[in-house]
Amino acid sequence: MTPDEYLARLRELTTGFTEVARTGDHAAPVLCCGDWNLRDLVVHLGNVHRWAAGIVRTGEPARQDFETEPDEDLAAWYRASADGLLEALLEATPEDGAWNFTAVAKTKAFWFRRQVHETAVHLLDAHRAAGTEYTLDPSLAADGADEVLLGMLPKVKRWHTPPAVTVPVLLKTSDTGHAWLITPPGEGEVPGSRTADPAETAGAVVEGPAEGLDLVLWQRVGLAESGLKITGDVAAAETFLAGPLTP
Repeated sequence: MTPDEYLARLRELTTGFTEVARTGDHAAPVLCCGDWNLRDLVVHLGNVHRWAAGIVRTGEPARQDFETEPDEDLAAWYRASADGLLEALLEATPEDGAWNFTAVAKTKAFWFRRQVHETAVHLLDAHRAAGTEYTLDPSLAADGADEVLLGMLPKVKRWHTPPAVTVPVLLKTSDTGHAWLITPPGEGEVPGSRTADPAETAGAVVEGPAEGLDLVLWQRVGLAESGLKITGDVAAAETFLAGPLTP
C-alpha cells in the first residue's frame, strides 16, 4: 500500500479501537498478553502511538515509555494519542530518513505500515477481550505477514533466539496469492526470507488464509485454529512457526 492508503487504514483502525475502548469492560482479560486487561491494552497502544509519533517527527530513536497513565477518560485519552500519530504521519514526508528497528529502509514510510499492523493486531485483541467478533481483511493480513517475514525475521536476534529452520519452508496465502520462502540459516545467522512464486517447491509447504498466517506469526492463534495446512516436512514447518518472530 501507499503511505496515503496506510493512513486511511490507520484512521479506520484507530476509530474502531476507540469504540472498543469506550464500550468494552476495562477489567476484561486480554488473552494474548499475560495478565493484561483491556485497560492495560488501551494504555499500551496509546503509548505506542505517542512513541511512534515522536520518531516520525524527529527521525531519531526514542526511549519507549509505555507506563504513562491517562489523566482523563480512557477512550478520550486513546483518541488523542491516535490523533497525534495521524497528524505526525500526515505532516511527514515518507521518503525522509527515520530510525526503525527492522531490516527495512530507515525512512518514515516504515511507521505508516508499522502502526497499521500494530493497531490491527491489538484491535483484534481488544475485540476478543470485549467478546465481540473481528476479522482481519485478507489483504491487510498478507501485508502484515510480509512485514514480519521480510522486516522482523532478519532482526529476530534482537528479541528472541532465531527459530529453527532445517528445510526450506514455503508459506502461501490461499486467498491473496502471496508466498514467501524461508531458508535454513548459515552458521550463526538467522533464517533467510524472500518473496516467492506460489508455484515454487520446498521441503515443507504451509498454505491457508492470510489472516491465519498473520495471526500465527503474531502468536494470536495456534495452528489448529489458523486454517493453515502443512504438506511435506510437517515437523520442520511446525518448528519454524512455533518460534517467536516478533518483538
